[in-house]
Amino acid sequence: MNSKVLVSRSVFPEVIEHLAAHFELDYNDQDAPLPPAQLATRLTGKQGALTMISDRIDATVLAGAPDLKAVCNVAVGYNNFDIEALTSAGVMATNTPGVLDDTTADIAWALLLSSARHIVAADKWVRAGQWKGWKFNDKWLGDDVHHATLGILGMGRIGQTVARRAAGFEMRVIYHNRTRLPAADERSCNAEWASKEVLLSEADFVVLMLPYSPATHHVIGKTELALMKPTAHLINVARGGIVDDSALIEALRQKRITGAGLDVFENEPALDAGYFELDNVVLTPHIGSSSRATRLAMAMLAADNLIAALSGQRPPNLINPQAIRA
Repeated sequence: MNSKVLVSRSVFPEVIEHLAAHFELDYNDQDAPLPPAQLATRLTGKQGALTMISDRIDATVLAGAPDLKAVCNVAVGYNNFDIEALTSAGVMATNTPGVLDDTTADIAWALLLSSARHIVAADKWVRAGQWKGWKFNDKWLGDDVHHATLGILGMGRIGQTVARRAAGFEMRVIYHNRTRLPAADERSCNAEWASKEVLLSEADFVVLMLPYSPATHHVIGKTELALMKPTAHLINVARGGIVDDSALIEALRQKRITGAGLDVFENEPALDAGYFELDNVVLTPHIGSSSRATRLAMAMLAADNLIAALSGQRPPNLINPQAIRA
């Protein structure tokens, strides 16, 4: 008998066809998360699940799903998983690293350029009919990206992809990681390690590429923002919660930094309404990996992880190998 699998949210038809060839599917075909109680109920009797970052899988959920063997996120992040509880229950957890690196790096650069050159505010101004003619010293004087200093906090795969793109702008690139990269990787990115304090004080553009965890909660707050140049821009395409949104809003309001470009927020989608009052921040709705090709690749990778896990194989992107029991 085929294993029973929950697909927690609408995905591409190709993914459903791929999974249906291997499993008996319970498919939520709506592009909205299942309420927690419904998610728990529909996991009962399932051996596996294809999940999204919005699906919280914790000890309470696992208690009602004793047959569960694997949960496979369509995301590189997995802070929706209680890894300790999953491992204790012998449930494998996987993610989808690698396939979204370039697309996420692209959105980081889109936000960086938009913030530097006031693209969104200028677009609104034109559409409102306020452009009456070209001026030399106009209100849209922005900041040059070329030859500026790019600081990347979190130099994993995506951070390195962002860094390599900086070569086209002839930028100086500095980065901070808990662990310094091998010299060969630094050379490939044309990047040099710096302390967090030096990075914040010297970078014209600070790009955040950290995963969210209790250790990175509010890693950028009032103190860190005070270290940044008043001409600097903050770009976050990583996770909400690594920035103290209220502190950032205040820094932007008082022009202690020049601008920001944000794709992620605390408590999203119910982000702090203070952002809506500012014209020096660009806001996008968590679309870092949002190209069709990339989202399809992510979902297919998650499906392949699930197929491997329920076929007695080690999934290629296993997060908690301790969950595999002899």
